[in-house]
Amino acid sequence: MKTAIFLTVIASALSVHAQLTPIKYADGKQQLSGFYAKPEKKSNNAGVLILPAWMGVDEHSKESAKKLAALGYHAFVADIYGEGNKPKDASEAGQRAGHYKTNYKEYQHRINLALQQLIKSGADPNKIAVIGYCFGGTGALEAARGNLPVLGVVSFHGGLGRSGDRPVDAIKAKILVCHGADDPYVPKSEIESFEKEMKESKADWQMIYYADAVHAFTEPQAGNDKSRGAAYNEAAARRSWAHMELFFNELFK
Repeated sequence: MKTAIFLTVIASALSVHAQLTPIKYADGKQQLSGFYAKPEKKSNNAGVLILPAWMGVDEHSKESAKKLAALGYHAFVADIYGEGNKPKDASEAGQRAGHYKTNYKEYQHRINLALQQLIKSGADPNKIAVIGYCFGGTGALEAARGNLPVLGVVSFHGGLGRSGDRPVDAIKAKILVCHGADDPYVPKSEIESFEKEMKESKADWQMIYYADAVHAFTEPQAGNDKSRGAAYNEAAARRSWAHMELFFNELFK
């Protein structure tokens, strides 16, 4: 009984410290609404931008911001779609995400606007990283491809594809790709094309595969049915977060 009470007190304390502040910003006339979490302990003012999956700002991305703040980072959840444009269902999400994947410069622009908000909130402009989930993982790679002012990017179960007619430019940001070994939405041809791009761009990159993991393996709301192609995998989620922490330790040393 005493142990249970103790754990409840600890959990309550953690929830009190984990706070998010809504931040309004804009892209021209389009209003955007992100969330900022300040470092909960002494830090070097490094900042991490979080790019949500295709449904837009969600609980998973906000929880990631809280966890990053607990590690001592300034964290900001980007709003890519803007107010009034949040998808109602998967079909609509696919359309909206598809627009930004095709019009990648618009995606890079929205990411850059969020980066500026992260810096305004207190992050050192010379110590910034981007992480993203699924559609947001694609965005993290676009931040690297567009050579936005970041030291590194992390893609969790993100799409790797890019149009073949795009030029391959040198990539300055370091790249970590966390990929489900059984992800049915990223074909072998896309992986091979991505590896070729990384080599041609002379990027500092690494790609880690997680056994028995499919798409969306970090997201509890994806459920546990692997046959659907997207499912939560506790081991892959835990290990990929640890790999991200190691990546950041090197990036911000």
